[in-house]
Amino acid sequence: MLDDSYPTVVPGPPRPSGIIEPRVFSMPPGTERYVVEGSGAILVRLEAGDRLDIENTEGGQVCEIVCARADGRFDPGLIGASAGGDAAGLKALLSSSDQSLRSLRMGIQARGLDLARAQAVQLFESTTPARTTEHFTATAEGIAIIAAPGGIMDFEAQDTATPLTVYIRRATIKPLPRFELPDPLADPVADVRVHSATAEAYFVKAGDYIQILDVDGRQCTDFQCFSARKLDKGVEDALDVTTTRTLMEHAYPMPGLHAKYYDQDMLPLVEVIQDTCGRHDAFALACSAKYYDDIGYPGHVNCSDNFNAALAPHGVTGRKGWMAINFFFNTGLDEHGVMYSDEPWSRPGDYVLLRALTDLVCVSSACPDDTSAANGWNPTDIHVRTYSGKETFQRAVAYRPTPDAEPKMTKQTGFHDRFDRFTDNFIEYNGYWLANCMSTAGPIEEYHACRQKVVVTDLSPLRKFEITGPDSEALCQYVFTRNMKTLPIGGVVYTAMCYPHGGMVDDGTVFRLGKDNFRWIGGSDYGGEWIREKAEELGLRVLIRSSTDMQHNIAVQGPESRDLLRKIIWTAPHHPNFDDLAWFRFTPARIGDDQGIPVVVSRTGYTGELGYEIFCHPKNASAVFDAVWDAGQAHGITPLGFEALDMVRIEAGLIFAGFDFSDQTDPFEAGIGFTVPLKSKQDDFIGREALIRRKETPARKLVGLDIDSNVEVGHGDCVHVGRAQIGEVTSSMRSPLLGRNIALARVDVAHCEPGTRLEIGKLDGHQKRLPATIRADLAAYDPKKERPRS
Repeated sequence: MLDDSYPTVVPGPPRPSGIIEPRVFSMPPGTERYVVEGSGAILVRLEAGDRLDIENTEGGQVCEIVCARADGRFDPGLIGASAGGDAAGLKALLSSSDQSLRSLRMGIQARGLDLARAQAVQLFESTTPARTTEHFTATAEGIAIIAAPGGIMDFEAQDTATPLTVYIRRATIKPLPRFELPDPLADPVADVRVHSATAEAYFVKAGDYIQILDVDGRQCTDFQCFSARKLDKGVEDALDVTTTRTLMEHAYPMPGLHAKYYDQDMLPLVEVIQDTCGRHDAFALACSAKYYDDIGYPGHVNCSDNFNAALAPHGVTGRKGWMAINFFFNTGLDEHGVMYSDEPWSRPGDYVLLRALTDLVCVSSACPDDTSAANGWNPTDIHVRTYSGKETFQRAVAYRPTPDAEPKMTKQTGFHDRFDRFTDNFIEYNGYWLANCMSTAGPIEEYHACRQKVVVTDLSPLRKFEITGPDSEALCQYVFTRNMKTLPIGGVVYTAMCYPHGGMVDDGTVFRLGKDNFRWIGGSDYGGEWIREKAEELGLRVLIRSSTDMQHNIAVQGPESRDLLRKIIWTAPHHPNFDDLAWFRFTPARIGDDQGIPVVVSRTGYTGELGYEIFCHPKNASAVFDAVWDAGQAHGITPLGFEALDMVRIEAGLIFAGFDFSDQTDPFEAGIGFTVPLKSKQDDFIGREALIRRKETPARKLVGLDIDSNVEVGHGDCVHVGRAQIGEVTSSMRSPLLGRNIALARVDVAHCEPGTRLEIGKLDGHQKRLPATIRADLAAYDPKKERPRS
């Protein structure tokens, strides 16, 4: 019998795919967003009817707005406001040597504006709550200069400078391109528009810079170049990505030590100076006619044919498929060796900045692929600018603390020029360039100096947040696992910060500066965002403001650190004497005497040795370093790089975010269960219920391993009992002091007892194994922490 019933159907038309995207792609047409960094300023263009909204993002930040009409007349009435006084804050910023204000200075100079007679609209106060917003409407065409003034932060007053967020809602929505081209980095030598599905060739002199911009975001561009001198001789040696990968030992070069692209004769052609995207491809060819023919789109326009047409006038022989740097292409290889691709990571205005290392003939395409996600299903334009080699651009990689955040470029710390004396080997870490190891010593010598004498290392990338207001203690008690009610003024406590499910947001230290004054020092920007979110949800009267750029810090660590610093640290009579500073205590101090540079000194560190940290404003960093360095000569002081710092912290059993813990790891699994006083802390805190459950039914434990092999062990290596994998290595190093490989590893609780013999898998995890034993203590060095307590 046949069933003639109709199938059940979902009524109505299909619904669009649910996609949560960064705000830049979901803002209404005609809406623009800008961030004014603390102690920074921007210039924006306005037209009649445009709406200008200024948000006090973190709270407590004053704002100055200087408006000028199209004819150059200063007039606060341009935004329907009245001037409140002199633009002293803006003028002070522009008189500084801050290179981040270069484009603003260019904009002011180009318009012939004389700010000496400018009056400012003044907004906000030091007590203004976070996200307070003021609204204005432009009455005519002109510009607005928006500043977030700030000077050197008083460490006790905690008067840091923080960002403002500016939204402009255009009265007239213009056709594509949807996003305006960002201001140039300097005066351009050339501007080349590469329209969608085309390619353009251009000449660049040796030493000049090439900026390749994604105008609307999620648009790929192939780039190729030739030595002009070789072309003149009839030699067509194109940039070769295989040669480049081999020499650089990277999938594709990035700013820093491994930054150059080469031709097949190993001649360096370009160097990557800046990159705001960080995701590219150097494996696949530029798209070709055959590619489209094979997937059912014969005759489709393609980058290889576009390259041939653009390069023909330069005498370059055409090719069926071009090797190229595929900027902004999001491709990768999975564990089976299969290449995959997805939408680009690039946002509107993202760019790569190259420097020509010889005279070049270059070609750039705007990829026409509309058959896949390679261009976000919507091919758009690419823009190329070139700049004179006389300009100076710092090497930088952009990062975003959150998906909605504007990009922040890698910075030099206040101590950079001092460490630069000892090495050129700097790595990008958490938005800053840090010395990796010293060419004058090396990690083994630096390690021994830390264990035997004294070292100085740069910890400025640590994120600092000022938590102030009448509800600050209540907030800290709720967001941190440790008991903040028992933390005395002048005290420091190491703590975890958890999500409701018990996974860790971050670890770090809390300083108590007063009854209602705290300072959080952690590893990530998101820690501050998380704390601010919780304060807003609870409606607490408290400000959480970033002070990372106001406080850079060095650590002076080692057995002779106290003897060194007592020579240069002065403390006021109402603060602890330096020699009386106990472990996990801090004090405001000065360098030399009561008129010296103001600093904060804490007896803390990340080495497992007696040690201190010194916090100061970046402008004073060089002088502070020099004082430490000069006093340290009698003690054999050595600069310590990131590589040696990692060695001593692993040996001491100290954990590192992204390696030893993540948001899937609770404090017990990260080896810091002591930061969760479930019995003695009576107040509720985020994650408490989950942590009670996870402590009672643990699944994994962080243990220390002694490895009976000299073969190198790495983060992520599998740990086995027989055939079964029961854990993974989180951190590892060869201990010069112990003379063996050691590791931290997270293993199943069924195999976590001291003395348990395990095997670390290499190659595919089975073909090669290294014997290891769980030791009694997580720390291989001074497990009772007697040295830092001494």
